[in-house]
Parts: sequence; structure tokens; C-alpha cells
Amino acid sequence: MAAGLIMDPISVLVVDDEPGIALLCKRLLSRAGYSATAMTNPREAVEWLKQNKADLLLVDIRMPDVDGFEVITHARRLQPDLAILVMTGFGTVETAIHALRQGVDGLLLKPFEKSAELVDAVKQALMDSQQKRDAARIYALRPLFEVTESLFSETRSGSLLELIVNAILGHLRCAHAAYYQYSSDEGRFVPLASQGKMLADFIIQVDATGAPIMVNASGPGDANAQARLNKAQLGAAMLVPIVRQGFRGVFFAGRNLNEPPFSEADMEMFLILSRQAAAAIENARLYDEQRAYVRKIEESQNALLQAEKMAAAGRLSASIAHEVNNPLQSVQNCLHLAGREDLPAEKRKEYFDMARVELERLSLTVQRMLDFYRPGAVQSQLVDLGELLSYVVNLTQKQMDERDIRVKLELPAVLPPVQAVSSQIQQVFINMILNSFDAMPDGGSLRIAGRAARGGVEILFQDTGPGVPREKQSNIFEPFFSTKEGGTGLGLTVSYNIISAHGGTLELLPDQGKGATFRVFLPTGEKQ
Repeated sequence: MAAGLIMDPISVLVVDDEPGIALLCKRLLSRAGYSATAMTNPREAVEWLKQNKADLLLVDIRMPDVDGFEVITHARRLQPDLAILVMTGFGTVETAIHALRQGVDGLLLKPFEKSAELVDAVKQALMDSQQKRDAARIYALRPLFEVTESLFSETRSGSLLELIVNAILGHLRCAHAAYYQYSSDEGRFVPLASQGKMLADFIIQVDATGAPIMVNASGPGDANAQARLNKAQLGAAMLVPIVRQGFRGVFFAGRNLNEPPFSEADMEMFLILSRQAAAAIENARLYDEQRAYVRKIEESQNALLQAEKMAAAGRLSASIAHEVNNPLQSVQNCLHLAGREDLPAEKRKEYFDMARVELERLSLTVQRMLDFYRPGAVQSQLVDLGELLSYVVNLTQKQMDERDIRVKLELPAVLPPVQAVSSQIQQVFINMILNSFDAMPDGGSLRIAGRAARGGVEILFQDTGPGVPREKQSNIFEPFFSTKEGGTGLGLTVSYNIISAHGGTLELLPDQGKGATFRVFLPTGEKQ
């Protein structure tokens, strides 16, 4: 059976210049279960509060040299959460009003006839003080809901840390704040965000114990810690350690020597703010990792795209040479003929015009190939798919003829333009044609049909090859998966990614007869 928690008794400091009253109060309170300390010298009482924690101050108002109100002022400065109960033998209205203005929690008239009066007054004062602190805590915590929302809405670590430091400064009314995080590379805690002074002396201690600390230079508490705080020219400090998967850190808040000490309510607010900030930091780290992962994927896809372009270019080299050589040969012939002196001017002009047309054709071919090879050519524009298909078919015609593959291009007079990156769609069409080329080593036919479909343009690539086995159809768009010997397994993957990025679809249509039928759909209008 687990033992119950043993709570420390409530500590009461009694201050009265009359030794008999002070000792009587101590005896009655001790009998009621309180830990009571009686003192007759107000100055010694203030010094006692610098070194010892008290829950309630029971103080006489009228005392020589230092009155009770002055003791209350010093006590509140040293221990802001201290409950105050004043005693007076002069129960005047003025005394009561003054006491209330000082924020005391109760008023007890001397002499009290029964011991119960003292004990009841102490209980009531402690209760009233707690209610005041609870109300103040609720009022102070309310703005934390707003700052929590702002913290979680910021997903970039650098901006988030600055936001957290500013939140600490504002909500805890302090001049200094920082966030330290352990760096495995440097083997120490480093400040990632700070404003004002930074208190590094306590970081190792807080990280080692895993427990938050609050130190006020005015006391009470560890004298060594107070000395270190004074050395740093700070009047108060709070540090909260956090441990999350993958990182650990420490939040720090500090006040100047001339500012009020931190209270238990401040510490509670700092703990809540630190927990929310730690969760927000972890959230931002996940976002950073996700962004880095997306960037890596994009870089991989771009590299994949370029690699497949180069592979397609190698397979197209003969057709490219043919496409460039034909207009060059025509230009050469036209210039040779135009150079004959016996030709009339009209005929010479005709040859020059023919050469100019062939040069324009050559220039267009070279420009298209440059766009195809250029990795950064991603400018979206309105593209005529019919014109692009005709160009790609002409480019690959020589290879298809050499393998005895008949290409039948079925296009309407007009196809709606699509918003696309021309070089990328050109690569898709080349990949689809070369895919059919590889599937028919002994010849066959390829039908390419385009038509306007609902919301876009549909292009079908239908060959008479062996088709795709049913058990492999679900894997054909995966990287490095190929149904033909020696294939890279990248062509369909790259094509699929390109079409998807344009908001379209690339799919294998099942049960379309002999061979394989691929459907490319691209939406019309601007790309979203």
C-alpha cells in the first residue's frame, strides 16, 4: 500500500512588539497545526523573510520604529504570494481602510477573547489570499490562449523562436528572455533566440535535474544561487527545461535588480507558456523536416526528369540528325542553284525563298530541342497539342520507318489549347511513342488519336505490341519497373509525374484489344 504524501505544515510568521502577544499567537497556532515563528523586532522579521519561506504574515500595525504597514511593504516585495493578516488594538475605520489599501487579506482586533478567533482569522486570510491569487492567475492566463494560437500558426523555426521570446517578455513583464538548445556538434547549450541579458550559469543545473527553478536575488532561497544572480546583475530569474524527441532546451526569463521578484503565479504562467512553446517548436521542426523532404523529392524528380530526357535523346539521336540534316541539305542545294549565273532573277529569288523557309524550319527544330534539353525550361504557356504531336511524330518517323512501324495520326482540325510547359509535354509524347517503339521490335502499327473531351483534351496511344500482362498493370508507373528487357523503368514514371503536375491523368486502358492503349488527359484553361 503506497504511503500518502506528507505535506509541509503551513508556515506563519508572527510579528508583534509585545512578547506576550507574540508568544500567545505562536502557541495557539502551533496547537492548531501551523508552523509558527514569533518575532518582536520588525527589522529582524524582514531579514528572516529574506532567508525563509512563509505562507502567512500575522503582523501588528502599531509598533515603535517600524510600523506594520512598512513590514507589509517589505514582505510583499520579498515574497509576493505571502498572505497578510494584520492585528490592531485600535479598530478604527481609518486603520481598516489603510489595511485594505495595502491589499491585506484579513483584519484581527486585539485582544481576541477566544483562541478560535485567531485560528479562524488565519484560515480565512489564507483562503482569501488563495482566491485572490486564483483570480489573478485566471486573468493572467487568459492571454496565453491567444499567444498559443499564434505560436502554433507559425511553422518556421526561426520566426517561431523570436515570437516565443517576445511572448515571454510581454506576458511575464520582464526585460530578459532566451531559448537555449543543446547542440551535439558543439557539445553545449547555445542560445537560438534571446533579448537582453542571457543567463548561462544555471543552464547545466536545470538540464541535469530536469526541474524548473526560480531564483529571486532578494530571497528566500539558495544563497549561492542568489549570489550568482547578483553577479549577473539580475534581480530575478526563472528557467524551465524541456525535453522532446530529437532535441532538448531551456527557456529563461529574467528581471532587473530594480524590478519586482518573480512570484509563484509567474512561475506557473512560465511553465504553461514553456510547454506550449515546446510543442510549437516540435511542430515547427516537423514542418521544417517536411519542407526539406519535399525539396529533396522535387530535386530528385528534376534529376529523374533530366536523366530520362537524356535517355530519350540518346534513342532519338538518329531522328534528330535526320531532322536537322534534311533542311541543311535543302538550304545547301538552294544556295548552290541560286548561285548559277544563267538563272533569271525571279528563279534566283525563288531558291532564296526556299532556303529561307528551310532555315526557319531548322531554327524551329533547334529551338524545340533546346527547350527539351534545358532543365529550367518550366514556363507555362498555351500549347497546341495537335501541332506538338505532329512535330514529335515527324521527329520519330525515321526510327519508326526503319522498324516497319506504321504511325497513324488522327487529329481534328482544331484542338483546344492547354496551359502547359511545352518541353515537358513534348517529353511525354516522345516517351509514349518510344515506349510503343520498344514494344514492337518486329514492326506493327501505332495509332495516335486526339480529341476534345469534357474539360480538356484526350490523347490515345494504341499500339499492336504484346500489351502489358494483367499482373503487371498496377506497377507500370512505379520507378524502375519495366516490362521490357534493358528498359530503364523511368519513362512512364516521369511521364506520369509530368501529367499529374499539370492537373491531368495518364493511365493504361485495360481490355482495348491487342497491344497496349495509354490515355493522356490534360485540362484546358490555366493551370491551377
